[in-house]
Amino acid sequence: MNTKKVIKFFLFFLFFSLFFVYASGQSARGKGRLAGVVVDGEGNSIQSAKIVMEFLGKDVSTLESTSDKRGRWGFLGLGTGRWRITASLDGYIPSSIDFHVSQLEKNPKITLILQKLLASDKPFIEDEGSFEFLEKGNELYGEGKYAEALSAFEEFLRLNPKAYQTRLNIYNCYRELGEYEKAIEQCNLILENVSQDETLGKEMAAKALAGIGECYLLQKDMENAQKYFEQSIETYPENELIAYNVGEIFFSNQKLEEALRYFTLASEIKPDWSDSYYKLGLVFLNTANMARAAENFEKFLILEPDTERAKSAKNILEQIKK
Repeated sequence: MNTKKVIKFFLFFLFFSLFFVYASGQSARGKGRLAGVVVDGEGNSIQSAKIVMEFLGKDVSTLESTSDKRGRWGFLGLGTGRWRITASLDGYIPSSIDFHVSQLEKNPKITLILQKLLASDKPFIEDEGSFEFLEKGNELYGEGKYAEALSAFEEFLRLNPKAYQTRLNIYNCYRELGEYEKAIEQCNLILENVSQDETLGKEMAAKALAGIGECYLLQKDMENAQKYFEQSIETYPENELIAYNVGEIFFSNQKLEEALRYFTLASEIKPDWSDSYYKLGLVFLNTANMARAAENFEKFLILEPDTERAKSAKNILEQIKK
């Protein structure tokens, strides 16, 4: 089995996830510190694992390190915001976690667990040269060329039929093209595959259900939209990003009451995450509830005091308090 192919696809898929969180432009020039350890499924330290930290914001920053003989790793000079930490090593399934780094408070140590690849595991990628289609698809999608991006993603999937996660990219293209039935079909095909994926299955199921909900919302079928959004949350209730992204969908469609519900849920799942409070502030601002808007922007500034968004939040607070 070609372990490198599995790892490469896993990291590539994470990078091109359809859901994004926005944070500071000073991501790699801060004062934050983060450290942790890499262990196997039995708790034994793993040496020489590659550790990659990727900032999940507009200003993309990627830092790399390697675990020492005790499995320890660490990074200095991190900016406030959401980071993705991924550990990988040949012979193991990659492990990844999203974490909000603080510059003001001490960040807890992160433990990354790498599980051994079994002989029965099968690679997602059968044609490594086909990555050019995935890269091209993402490039075209970013340019708004959804039909061309769709063709590239479908070709990648044709060459790698086990890489079912690519259907999320295909779904996104159909949604942008307004072909909602085909978009929903892609989500249902994802749901048929998740039981075979111990690593990403639960997350993929939650995203597929949210995708179906979004299609119904865009067709103004609020009853079905709400049903699928709730199923999405129930599938992955400990993941604040799922709740946050559902809130984003409602917010972008000016469904402020529903957006409020899901941004609030995200803040309850992850109380020390600044993004939820920023969006709650915007929701309350749009509903003219200035007291609650100010309350949430102030919470946001405690967690994220020195970013571009912080400047915006401070300006809003100044206007509210005049």
